[in-house]
Amino acid sequence: MKTKNTSPQNLIAWRFILVCVMLGSVFLALIARAAYLQVIEPDKAREENAKRTVRKEKLHVQRGMIYDRNGKELAVSVPVVSVYADPYALEKALKKKVLRQARKNREDHVALAENEEQLKTRTQQLYQGQARWRELSDVLQLPSDQVNTKLRGNAKRRFVYLKRQVTPAVAKYIRQMRLPGIHLLDESKRFYPSGEIAAHVLGVTNIDGIGIEGIEKRFDTALTGTEGLRTIRKDAQGREVQVLSEEERVEPEDIHLSIDHRIQTIAYVALKSAVLTYQATSGSAMVVDVHTGEILAMVNSPSFNPNDMSTAAPYKRRNRAITDLFEPGSTLKPLAILAGLEYGAITADEIIDTYPGWMRLGGSLVKDTRNHGEMSLREILKVSSNMGVAKISQKLPKDYFVGTYQKAGFGEDTGTMMIGESSGLFYPNRRWSDFEIATLSYGYAVSASTAQIARLYAMIGAGGISRPLTILKQDQPQPGERIFKEEDTKAVISMMESIFEKGGTASMIKVDGYRAAGKTGTSEKAIAGGYGDEYVGYFAGVAPVSDPRLAVVVMVNEPGGDVYYGGQTAGPVFAEIVSNSLRMLNVAPDKESVAYLSGKNDDA
Repeated sequence: MKTKNTSPQNLIAWRFILVCVMLGSVFLALIARAAYLQVIEPDKAREENAKRTVRKEKLHVQRGMIYDRNGKELAVSVPVVSVYADPYALEKALKKKVLRQARKNREDHVALAENEEQLKTRTQQLYQGQARWRELSDVLQLPSDQVNTKLRGNAKRRFVYLKRQVTPAVAKYIRQMRLPGIHLLDESKRFYPSGEIAAHVLGVTNIDGIGIEGIEKRFDTALTGTEGLRTIRKDAQGREVQVLSEEERVEPEDIHLSIDHRIQTIAYVALKSAVLTYQATSGSAMVVDVHTGEILAMVNSPSFNPNDMSTAAPYKRRNRAITDLFEPGSTLKPLAILAGLEYGAITADEIIDTYPGWMRLGGSLVKDTRNHGEMSLREILKVSSNMGVAKISQKLPKDYFVGTYQKAGFGEDTGTMMIGESSGLFYPNRRWSDFEIATLSYGYAVSASTAQIARLYAMIGAGGISRPLTILKQDQPQPGERIFKEEDTKAVISMMESIFEKGGTASMIKVDGYRAAGKTGTSEKAIAGGYGDEYVGYFAGVAPVSDPRLAVVVMVNEPGGDVYYGGQTAGPVFAEIVSNSLRMLNVAPDKESVAYLSGKNDDA
């Protein structure tokens, strides 16, 4: 029987064919896969490639600065560091350490990796057994439970803040701890060098740098700018090889306020002192440049420190100069006289008979503290006679008289553009009785803010030209509207100077170095059904009389004790603000320098 021998040549040929078929199949598979990825599903390949090579970088912008009119920094952004965690990365790092320990202990680490419940338990035990996490809680001054919840509450999260805006020392310590999943993030924090002095004007930002009050909120968009975005491609070594796209950032704007920080400080210190001295509930003061309508100072007491909001109660944060409304009282008497002069019902040398010191209008009584008899307009303002201005108001048509108050800005905002400004309470189109017209002449039947009274006195100081107030620095004076003749306003300014004379309502108030024209005011606070036992004291005026530059209004709300007249409570504040502010502005004195004294006086 013959055995069949396989030819060596045939075996070699068979093997060669097999190898060729296998190589051909591999190449065909590769070509098919490449065609599938590039032709049928190219997006997935691009997406996977982009995950490994494309990076997006934000081009951060710092919040814009806020300056006073002289370039002094009022609000700046300072670099700070926040601590955040990546719970997913932390969980991954802990699992790796558990598996390394299992291999080291010759455990079945493969089975452990597949057992999710056991791996999770071991991971939690490892986390709780490390003192470094308790140390992290201590460094951040946070409860351990709170930190544990953030780190271990949801392992799929990639970002969670642990603590915002930590000190540099804390950031350095955490950096040296080198904890897995714990990172530091560079941010910025708003800082206000002037503290409580300009807090109500500037407002504050929240922890994310978004303006929530004051100028910070009003001009938030301009101050914020827009972050840029840069999309780049990197190689395996992390080197930038290509810029795919670039969105340029929009730089934030800087805001230049009309506020003069020197005058702001003078006004705040004087007002705070008065509020504390007279145990008042609150107070406000404003200083306005009569030539431009720029607000040089706007202060309130109590105030708050915007750098430490933990003590900033809501009642401290209210900008009372533009929000709080009170009946202005006798501070509006110059306006009643101006209305009479403008209409022609009276002349500057008019004599008004106020005998017998009281009169009835529609069943209601208008009266003075005593019978002054016949008085000139100057004397009416000097002693603050209700009867005098009431008699003048009855000489004018009601529509004209009420319209004058409307043109002076009552019932509308002052133009400051400040957040929360009130337009006051004034209804010119309703029916007015004779008695209501009389009360309007001496500052009742209308509620106004300190800012609205400041606008009125700025108009008087500007010679009868009414301008909207502005909180922003102006290159040119605000456009204005003439309401009264210049000769009439000058005459009234001269009359208002009389209150500092003997027998005037501010005879004990002396403005050091400058002639001032002003008006005291003390109004009873309205309550349900009438008026209560609380008062609001005002002092408003312009200076220097020879060439008015500043209009100043001071309001002291609910002074305690027996001293409550505006001349006593707000008068010294007015004198201090006027004399020191005019010196700061290098305005030449127009009288011999004398020191002011405060004392008791009568004020309607």
